[in-house]
Amino acid sequence: MQVQSYDAIVIGAGHAGIEAALALAKTGAKTLVTSISPDNVGYMACNPSIGGTGKGHLVRELDALGGFMGIAADACATQIRMLNSSKGLAVRSLRAQEDKYKYHAFTKSALESAQNLSMRQDEVKSVSKSGGDFVVECVTGSVYRAKAVVIATGVYLDSTIICGSSVQKRGPACFSRSDYLADSLRALGFTLRRFKTGTPARLSGRTIDFDKLEIQPGDDVPYTFSALTKKQPKNTTVCYLGYTNEKTHEIIRAALPSAPRQMGLITGTGARYCPSIEDKIVRFADKPRHAFFLEPEGAGTDEWYIQGISTSLPPDVQREMYRSIVGLENVEVVRDAYAIEYECIDARELFPSLMSKRIDGLFFAGQINGTSGYEEAAAQGLVAGINASAYIRGMSPLVLDRTKSYIGVMTDDLVTVGSDEPYRMLTGRAECRLSLRQDNSDLRLTELALPYGTVGADRLRLLKRKKADIKKCEQIIKTRLDEGTVSELFSRAGEGSPCSMTVEEALRRPGVTLELFDEVTGVFDGVMPSAKLEVYAGLRYDSYLKRQDAELKEKSRLENMKLPADLDYSKVDGLRLEAREKLNIAKPLSIGQASRVPGVTPADVWVLIRTIR
Repeated sequence: MQVQSYDAIVIGAGHAGIEAALALAKTGAKTLVTSISPDNVGYMACNPSIGGTGKGHLVRELDALGGFMGIAADACATQIRMLNSSKGLAVRSLRAQEDKYKYHAFTKSALESAQNLSMRQDEVKSVSKSGGDFVVECVTGSVYRAKAVVIATGVYLDSTIICGSSVQKRGPACFSRSDYLADSLRALGFTLRRFKTGTPARLSGRTIDFDKLEIQPGDDVPYTFSALTKKQPKNTTVCYLGYTNEKTHEIIRAALPSAPRQMGLITGTGARYCPSIEDKIVRFADKPRHAFFLEPEGAGTDEWYIQGISTSLPPDVQREMYRSIVGLENVEVVRDAYAIEYECIDARELFPSLMSKRIDGLFFAGQINGTSGYEEAAAQGLVAGINASAYIRGMSPLVLDRTKSYIGVMTDDLVTVGSDEPYRMLTGRAECRLSLRQDNSDLRLTELALPYGTVGADRLRLLKRKKADIKKCEQIIKTRLDEGTVSELFSRAGEGSPCSMTVEEALRRPGVTLELFDEVTGVFDGVMPSAKLEVYAGLRYDSYLKRQDAELKEKSRLENMKLPADLDYSKVDGLRLEAREKLNIAKPLSIGQASRVPGVTPADVWVLIRTIR
């Protein structure tokens, strides 16, 4: 059979595969993306939403680097909300409800229309390297060669769906799974682990009494995920909030012996931050109720997603459980909730570029690296795609610093510390979250991606305009406000002792928000919202940022102390045995990275510093 050649092959067309394929194609690489079925391209098998706490930051950063998810999320949003809006700017995160079927069609169309990109329905059977190129064989007998390969198979590797006593060899939403690739990875020397995640049921909307539930409308916020989106997404749907009750909990407790975990049918490690409802009942036995949200799946369906009640209990138990809840007394279940187990690698086998430490040119992205969530997967996909292209072109990889981005935090956590459970991005994971706000992602990252070819002229024009507007704002804050304006501002803000003052002095007052200031003064009229927000945040966080910068100087010193990639730690005198073993597995590239490896003590770090000096 004739072998077809490409510059790069992306295996999988989920959220990670989409970003990797588009990044490669955009940078000029002739790319093939394979999928078990084109019907699952960009498919939202779990919750029909993008963004959320920490995750919204990832999407904004991905967009700043020239990624696609933000554009798709804006185009397919049915409701948009700013989470944590009452808290500090650093932890605010955008979240959008999506039309999942429109999102699938939108992302599939992007792949189909991209230059340099071909899509093929096929199941990859094996990946090997021969003569400097990769050989990718499929179950149909098709064979492809490429200089680089990105594996982005999501949760499809040897996956099983578990619901009650039923165990099916299927992928998400009963799509076909990957039956052979896991064995090929083992043959290449990779150690695979079994993780588990779950997805809630889908309920029939016409059988829900929405009047008994609390309505959750969207926000009219001046934000989008993508800087390139020109029109603010409209809120065309609402969500609903409800609660379980003691009767619900009694039903679940009585059914625990029939839970798949109890019967030994589930062995994989689940996500700490997304527990099943049965785990919640056991772990939080003192709580009389648990919240859930009802979210529409899309405009063309009557199905509703019940966020917060994932389970793998038998179908008859699920039906009884849901019907014990106020508003769901007569509900019909369209699709049962289920758990899904799958194989994934230990991401400590990867460099920060997401390239394998064993095999040059082989990259991994998404849930195969042990993460959870669409946003985490997409961000890894973009990094892997950019770096696969850089590898082909002989360029240095793009490695994002954890002090400069949430994507950097995630990749550093994965390749340095690893994860014993599905990894989820949280704002609390970032030491520098005061400066890693979603609104300044472009200022932090866009120019870093410029040499790699994913950033277009339109995005650069927006960045240039934003920088110019920031300079305008920095001049505006030095001007003085008249006493009448200050008096009105302070009266509405609940502040005392009004007098003539500068814009900067007024904005530093605790009760003066940027929204109120704009409403009363209008001095920032005509400048980009993100530009004035950047200046405002700098004023409000000034003392904290100075303290953070001082701490970062020492961390930066350690990060800049490089370690040889081929250093044999078993031969480093003075290191403890545990540290030698852990460091030989992690192969850190700097002293800072070595200090974050579990089992490495401060004393071990000083041994390394003395060694390289």
